[in-house]
Amino acid sequence: MTPLILGFLFGAILQSARLNRFDTISGMATLENYTVAKAIALAIGVGAILLNIEIGMGLATYHIKPFLLGGIVLGGLIFGTGMAILGYCPGTVVISAGEGSLDAVVGILGGLAAGVGYTILLPAIGSASGPNLGTFSLHTALGNPAVFYPVMVVGGLVFIGIAFLVHRLERSADKTWIFAGIGLALLNAVVSATAVADHPIGASTAFPYLADALCGVTDNAYFKQITKPGHWELIFLAGAMLSGFVISLMRKEFKIRMIHANWDRHKGNSWKKRAAWAFVGGFILIFGARMAGGCTSGHVISGGMQLAASSLTFAVFVFVGLLVTGRYFYPLERVK
Repeated sequence: MTPLILGFLFGAILQSARLNRFDTISGMATLENYTVAKAIALAIGVGAILLNIEIGMGLATYHIKPFLLGGIVLGGLIFGTGMAILGYCPGTVVISAGEGSLDAVVGILGGLAAGVGYTILLPAIGSASGPNLGTFSLHTALGNPAVFYPVMVVGGLVFIGIAFLVHRLERSADKTWIFAGIGLALLNAVVSATAVADHPIGASTAFPYLADALCGVTDNAYFKQITKPGHWELIFLAGAMLSGFVISLMRKEFKIRMIHANWDRHKGNSWKKRAAWAFVGGFILIFGARMAGGCTSGHVISGGMQLAASSLTFAVFVFVGLLVTGRYFYPLERVK
């Protein structure tokens, strides 16, 4: 029940600034909407200060992902590409599915296909994710609390400053991203607490876990490795999907749709074309996430709050893949 409630809160926070919407995420890919970047930067900045103090007080522990060089770089680029094409992240896609977006449902199917595909291919391609450079962060680099905490606070303030600088340059009147960013930071601090879940926010592991279980691909080391986090994240995402459904009904915004405004503007209104690309995007998204060992929520946000080198590096390559794909996949003029 706990992960279901936490997932519902996760969905509600993202919906508050419409961070789950296709138009918002694809708008980031085309540099027309900076809500995603601002909310993530603010969440990392506020979360870094909160989480590291929480850990220092013994109320939580670090969950730093290993720096798999190939996985972080190549997986980040692949993930960013899938994120641009699909227009969702592993966490936001289920929220939008709950709101009635059929392209999100198709994206989930693509992600499930990628999940089982990755499990099957892992013995042959696993070496592409290496070498493993270990787990290190600002905390492991500095060690001494007298040095670490002041530097950590400065680092958090830098991320917060970046968020507000981007907002000023964008000249947007919408400030809902502020509440969403702070909300994500607070939620991750709660989820990470030893007394609550002792588990960072995450989403992508649920896809191979569910797909492998449905397809019977469970007699392997990888499935055993992801069983515990995958089960937790599956319930967490169920709560997020429920949030999408309930809150969209309350807002009177629930609507069955395949085509969104930004897709129509750039790619046309063919539902078959959107469905095909949504499946491809979902597949690419989850395959990249599995190579890197995490996604936007579990790697970029949760890992970023821990000021982990692997997660911050992953974020850079995700945005490179997102922006490059956005530049070429979404033409300025609609392709007819």
